[in-house]
Amino acid sequence: MTVRGPNGARPTTPRSPAGSDALLVGKKPKKLKARVTYLEMHRCPGFSLPMPMRPRPALLRAPQIPIAFYRYLYEQVGRRHHWVLRRNMNDKALAAVVHAPTIEITALYADGAPAGFFELDCAGMPEKIELAYFGLCETHTGRGLGKWFLAEAVAACWAHDPKKVTVHTNTLDHPAALPLYQKLGFEPVGIGEETVEAWE
Repeated sequence: MTVRGPNGARPTTPRSPAGSDALLVGKKPKKLKARVTYLEMHRCPGFSLPMPMRPRPALLRAPQIPIAFYRYLYEQVGRRHHWVLRRNMNDKALAAVVHAPTIEITALYADGAPAGFFELDCAGMPEKIELAYFGLCETHTGRGLGKWFLAEAVAACWAHDPKKVTVHTNTLDHPAALPLYQKLGFEPVGIGEETVEAWE
């Protein structure tokens, strides 16, 4: 699953984060094209979903999230969807972004293990909040967590009382992402295309 910036990046200085395969010197990164759908929600859905029983989930806000842990979540969720924007930032630049007062990050745990995260960008308040990143680690997809987790992310957005909530997804994301956003109340407002570097 989604969301912003990850697939809109045009990085010029490839960097291999700790724990990732080194990029080969002189090797040109593969380019991928994706169709982007922009969505908005203009009213709070007004419902909540029951918490799954298995695996047992927990949500924890992560103010001042350790950069190494953020990189771990970002790769576990985003590698297969070719999220690259944050991947290529050095630690100082990344910390400046994710530790900004307008950014809220919440980590999902399932049976005690990291299972995903979502990130809210509140810079547009009071007009809007962007669900900037959202997704499950590959180890936890298909286990009945996605819909509940997204509903919790949407509720976190509306807790700030914005006029609207925005998100975008593209065809490199999980195929269930767009239908799930729409099922929970997001409506498409635009489409576009982007070219991204493959995460190889």
